[in-house]
Amino acid sequence: MPEGHTLHRLAKLHHKRFAGGVVRVSSPQGRFADGAALIDGRTLVKAEAWGKHLLHHYDSGLIVHVHLGLYGKFTESTVPMDPPVGEVRMRLIGAGRHGEPHGTDLRGPNACEILLEPEVAALTDRLGPDPLRRDADPDRAWHRIHRSQRPIGALLMDQKILAGVGNVYRAEVLFRHGISPHLPGAKLSAPEWDALWSDLCELMRVGVRRGKIVVVRREHDRGAPSYAPDKPRTYVYRRAGEPCRLCGSTVLHSVMEGRNLFWCPTCQPG
Repeated sequence: MPEGHTLHRLAKLHHKRFAGGVVRVSSPQGRFADGAALIDGRTLVKAEAWGKHLLHHYDSGLIVHVHLGLYGKFTESTVPMDPPVGEVRMRLIGAGRHGEPHGTDLRGPNACEILLEPEVAALTDRLGPDPLRRDADPDRAWHRIHRSQRPIGALLMDQKILAGVGNVYRAEVLFRHGISPHLPGAKLSAPEWDALWSDLCELMRVGVRRGKIVVVRREHDRGAPSYAPDKPRTYVYRRAGEPCRLCGSTVLHSVMEGRNLFWCPTCQPG
C-alpha cells in the first residue's frame, strides 16, 4: 500500500496540473459514472492529501475522495489520451491555471467516491496527525501513544493515531532511533517521541521531493542493493535473514497485527 508521501506527491502534481481550470471527468469502467457526472465540467479548486487519502475539491462544494488501497494507482498521460485500457475507474482531463492539458487514469482504488464537506471533516477527524501537513499536531498522537500498552510498532501503523506512516517508514524510523518495535507505547519517553516525529517529518518530506523512500544515511549506504533495484534501500525493511548494516546481527522478521515487521535485535534491544 502506498505510504503518505506518495499521496502528497500526487496531490501536488494534480493541483499543479488541474487546479484552477475546468476538468472533464468520466468513468470508462462505469463504477464511478454517477459521481463523474456530478463533477464533469466543473472547476477543480484544489487537490490535497491527508495521510493515505487524496482529496479533489471542486467549485460546487463536492469532493472526490480516493484511497488507493493495495492495488490502486494513477497513470499520468499527455493529451490527447489513448483509449482507456483495463478497468479505469476515473479519467480526468484538464489544463489548470497554466493552460497545458494533462490527463490521468485511476485504476483499482479501494475507494473513489463523492463526499460533502461534513463527510470529509468526519473522515479527517478519525485520522491522526499527518507528518506532512503543516497543521499537524504531534501532541494528539503522543496523548494516545503514552497511554497505550500496545507496542510502538503497531501504534505507528494505526492511522487513527498517526496518518500516512506505512510499513517502510515504521520499520526504518524505529531502527534509526534504536527503539524496539515491541516497546509498549506507555514506555516510550517524550524525548523519544519528539525525535521520532521530527525524523518522520524530514524523511517523508524527502519522499515527496524525490518520489521514493530514502532512509539510509549516506555513511551507512554501502555495498550492492540486497534486493530488486526498484525497491527502497533500507536498514531492516524486507531484509530478514540478512546482516544488519551497522552491527552485523541477523535482521529478524515477524508479523505484528497482521503486518510484516522487521528489526535488528541488537540495534533495537528490548
